[in-house]
Order: sequence, then C-alpha cells, then structure tokens
Amino acid sequence: MNKIFNLSFSFLGSSSFALASLPLALRPLAAQEPKASDAADLGVMSISLKDAIQPNFGFQGALQGAGTPNQAGIGGFLPLVIGDNSVFFLDAQANVNFADYNNYSSIINTTVAGTTISTSSRLGYRFLNSDRSWMLGVNAGYDSRPMATGPADTGVNVRNSSTVFYQQVAAGLEAVSNTWNFNAYALVPVGTSEYRLNSNYNGGALDTYGLDVGYAITPDFRASVGYYYQQGDLGAADSSGVLGRLSYNISNGLTAGVNLSYDQAFETRFSADLKYRFGSNGYGAASKKKAWQTPVIQALTETVKHRDVRVHDGKACSERASCTRASSTKQTIQGSSD
Repeated sequence: MNKIFNLSFSFLGSSSFALASLPLALRPLAAQEPKASDAADLGVMSISLKDAIQPNFGFQGALQGAGTPNQAGIGGFLPLVIGDNSVFFLDAQANVNFADYNNYSSIINTTVAGTTISTSSRLGYRFLNSDRSWMLGVNAGYDSRPMATGPADTGVNVRNSSTVFYQQVAAGLEAVSNTWNFNAYALVPVGTSEYRLNSNYNGGALDTYGLDVGYAITPDFRASVGYYYQQGDLGAADSSGVLGRLSYNISNGLTAGVNLSYDQAFETRFSADLKYRFGSNGYGAASKKKAWQTPVIQALTETVKHRDVRVHDGKACSERASCTRASSTKQTIQGSSD
C-alpha cells in the first residue's frame, strides 16, 4: 500500500511540475485564469436584486394540524424597496377555513365548522451578507382568525355553538444558506383570547414560541426539525412540543410539504400543505439563470412561515369563574359542564 501511495504521489508531483513548465498558451483552457467577466456571469455576486426580486402571487392550502384548520386561499409577496443587497417587503395571505374532517377536532374537543376567512400579513426586511452566502431577515405582522364551531367529537351533546374571533401579533428571525436554514418565531394573541365556544367548552388562542432548523438534502428536497413552547387556554395547553417537516419543490413555484408534531396538549398531529407561486423564482420568472435559483437568492422572496392562529379548547368555566386570561396569574377551570 505504501509503495502504491509513493508511486501515485511521485506521479502527481511530476505531472504538476510538467504542467507548470508549459507556456501559458499551451496550457489547457480549464487551467487558465478565468476572465473577471466570466467569473461574474457564473456567480451570485453579479446578480442584480432588482432583476431577481419580483412580485409573486399564487395559491396555498393546508390540512388541519395542531390547533390549525383545513384551509385554502391566495397570497402574495410584494417587494416595497429593493436595495443593492436587500429587500423590504410585504407578504400577505387570505384563507378560507373549512370544517374539520371526519368529526375529528383540530382544537381537541369541539369541531371547527366552515366557512370563515382568516388573514395574515407580514412586513419584513431581508438582506445578504458580504459574499452572498447567507440571507438574513426579520419580519413582524398581524393575523386574524374567525372560528365557527360545531358539535363536539367527544360524544357530549353541546348547545349554543358560537362563532368567535381571534387575533395575534407575530415576529420572526430568519437565516438561510445554500445548505442550512434557521427560523425563530413568536405568535402572541391580542385582544380577547378566551371564548365560550358552546355549553361545554371554552377555547383559547395560544402563545407559541419556536425555533426550526432545516437542512437542504438536495436543492429541491428539504427537511427540518423544530422545538416550540405553547401556553394558553387557562393553562390547559401549556407544554413543549417538537415539529418535523419535509418539503419538496415539485416544479418551479410548486411546493408540497408534510408536517408531524407532538406535544402533550394535542399529542401527535399530521398535516400536509401545498403552495404554488407565480413570479419571482417560480412559474413565469423573468430569468432561468442557475445562480438565481440557489436557496439563498430564492429565500429573499420566500413566503414567511408560521402564521396561523392556533386554538385549543377545554371544559368550560362555571358561571362563577372568570374565563378571561389573567395578566399576571393563571386561573383554574372550576365547575363541571352543563
């Protein structure tokens, strides 16, 4: 083995010396120094973000998950200010929320009924580092969710089913390279966050704080795992959870994903989603340059993640107990169902 290694090393050394001794004009073209213009054409440094970043719009849909509904709607990304290395943007969506399927509650006890319209909006700022190997971003916004309720899936007969309205503010931090991506987020209910849903159950919007870490298995196939902590519904939903996700870019602009989560409140939940975007980096994009299709450049116009108002329900308070979220202490649920 050593003899083979020594012979190989001697051959490589002799070949390198001979190649270095040849006149520049006789060297293989691949060994010559590339022209500056050629290097610029091949790299991301030459990309003008004003050409690469365009408005995009399209459709999205998702199956119910842990506290989130079956839904489908439209959304779009609008660049407001594009700099040499950054973009200030608006990302907005509107979704039709449908009823839970197979009498299986997405919020634990009470089934969600259709049809309501939820909204989500984000203002954000994304920028590239000096060598354009990372995209970094920050975003914040507002989400709303009217929720109609139906019968319970617990076998209990309920009366006086109601339609309620939840709101939340949200913030997020992003970091994306061609291989890794990180996403930290916070979802915080505002306004009235606890409602009487029917004669037996109350429902509350959840505070959710999480961090996802993703890896690009291939440019089109990505995986991520995340941790989140949730609290709310008078303390009944307080718990930590884990979230796994696989997504695949089927074609330009069309992405499918599956999600698997577990926490003590919702236990194991599976969901799937589909998104289709026309415009920048998707169907009908202005350019097919390969450098524009790298994850870092594409991340500049990606849809912001984690924007659903998550809801959990539990047994209703008695008439003597307050069902309003306390600002400093948690209240306990008293009494029994009617």
